Amino acid sequence: MTGKFSTAGLWLGGLLFWCVTLVHAQEAADDVFLDSRIQPHPDWFKESFLDIREDIAEAEAAGRRVLLYFYQDGCPYCKKLLETNLAQRDIVEAMRRHFDVIAINIWGDREVTGLNGETLSEKRFAEKLKVQYTPTLLFLDEAGKVVLRLNGYYPPDKFKVALDYVSGRHEKRQTIREFFASRQPPASSGRLHREAGYLQPPYRLDSLSSARPLLVLFEQKDCPPCDELHLDIFKRPESRELLKGFDIVLLDMWGKEPVVTPDGKSTTARDWAKALGVQYAPSMLFFRNGREVFRAEAYLKAFHIQSALDYVASGAYLKQPNFQRFLQARAEALEAKGIHIDLMK
Repeated sequence: MTGKFSTAGLWLGGLLFWCVTLVHAQEAADDVFLDSRIQPHPDWFKESFLDIREDIAEAEAAGRRVLLYFYQDGCPYCKKLLETNLAQRDIVEAMRRHFDVIAINIWGDREVTGLNGETLSEKRFAEKLKVQYTPTLLFLDEAGKVVLRLNGYYPPDKFKVALDYVSGRHEKRQTIREFFASRQPPASSGRLHREAGYLQPPYRLDSLSSARPLLVLFEQKDCPPCDELHLDIFKRPESRELLKGFDIVLLDMWGKEPVVTPDGKSTTARDWAKALGVQYAPSMLFFRNGREVFRAEAYLKAFHIQSALDYVASGAYLKQPNFQRFLQARAEALEAKGIHIDLMK
């Protein structure tokens, strides 16, 4: 099943956008880290028997595609998706017209049957598809292949573009990056936020010391979320302290500047971003000893950005492969110190 559900290298791993975990929701009614309220799903979501083969066949017969929506109760970004994006009539109409949406709880125990007939619990199914964040949305084509993966919350404007991309079968003609670029000319500062402490050209990323991990920021000049990342989140004291633990390079995801990648390949920023499956600006890719170990993509607020930095800088990713569990433990540790966590600031 893993092979059939892969994106053939388009999406490496599983970034953007996420929220924190709740292993046993019934034990966390007073947990300040998660919103304790269970968010009901729209009644137009498909009531599936969770046999993905049948779901794909039924969707194809109706001229639609399957959209797997991975969630968890109490997730603030799932709540934002449901209450903000799915409160817009044009988004709902597009989803109902073009997709059968199937909700899967990343900690659930319902049985899911994949394309190869293997039956797994929801949580094992999510693990097998390398779902690290909630919400994660996997758009499947008629053969069960993932044609687009959204890791985390996407604001309505970008979410609409993603829906148009998949519903219009545009993956047959262009990449999601190209489609985003052609559809979204956002208002922004119009510049890249390179700081003096970042790595400077020539970018020989294969010759860096192995003592510190490498943070590669793929951005673009017209990018309001990039402005927010650098002018707000990265300027916060905790962020600045965490950033000291990295070698940092900021690359224009559409740029032609030469780059030697951490594994020694000569390319350009644009071609490297394409090869890595970078679809969204900003994207944060973390490397250690020449290989990517984690990434964060989509629209993230300060706590999640800082947690991603901490996850890699501390080496926690080596001991705890589930980022959701790391987030929960980190939040609990901060709350124990009297540091209140507001996920959306």
